[in-house]
Amino acid sequence: MSRRAPDRHRSARAPSEDWLYGVHAVGEALRAGRRKIARVWIREGREGAEINELVTAAQRAGVLVESVPRDALEARVPPDARTQGIAAEVGPLPEYDLDRLLAETEEHRGEGAPLIVALDGVEDPQNVGAIARVAEAAGASGLILADRRAPALTGAVARASAGAIEWLSVARVANLNRALGGLQKAGYWVVAAALEDGVSLYEMDDRLLEGPLVVVLGAEGRGIRPSVAKVADHRVWIPMAGRVASLNVSTAGAVLLFDLLRRRSAREV
Repeated sequence: MSRRAPDRHRSARAPSEDWLYGVHAVGEALRAGRRKIARVWIREGREGAEINELVTAAQRAGVLVESVPRDALEARVPPDARTQGIAAEVGPLPEYDLDRLLAETEEHRGEGAPLIVALDGVEDPQNVGAIARVAEAAGASGLILADRRAPALTGAVARASAGAIEWLSVARVANLNRALGGLQKAGYWVVAAALEDGVSLYEMDDRLLEGPLVVVLGAEGRGIRPSVAKVADHRVWIPMAGRVASLNVSTAGAVLLFDLLRRRSAREV
């Protein structure tokens, strides 16, 4: 039998079914086991060690695996999608409210102070997926999205995240400012990535490395909204030495999150 996420966690925004595509996106969905997987399609003639591993993982999970013609597989995914010869029909990822997200991140306290990433107005699926990939790699346990200013967690997001989105606890909130306030009451520092305001990332107070932390990333160009910046405990900017003083939001997130990871790791030695 295929694995199912509890019905109470199903998102009203997410489609009732979707297609994941690409080796990493499908493989991580099978390994994480957090969503229903109805079937896995493999393009006829597609072979190799990574495909064998996916077939084995699917069989262990009781998921049907079928060999299908290229045209049938490509008809299930967006035009020009790079499927790598594999796709899976899946249900939505579970999305939680803020309380459930906090409960989930509490489970990570034994692995160090929890880290959550919140997105303010990042609407492009490719950017959300890329940020999810960076966040999971940097040790984040949760991702917060706004109801109206973030995309559904479709196959495009999963593909851009290389499957990392499958491992993050995701909360979708009606009001980001209110959610950040709730996190502060729960003991989290809120650090917002600013374009110019605040202090340099490299001069950020080390006290922030000791407790639970939520990092807020804003939309490209506009950055975080003034109302969100006002809620944040600290605003940090990334020093740049080049002539073009701007970074893609996922790149900026990588710089910020991995510098925090480096500093936290150094303190634990």
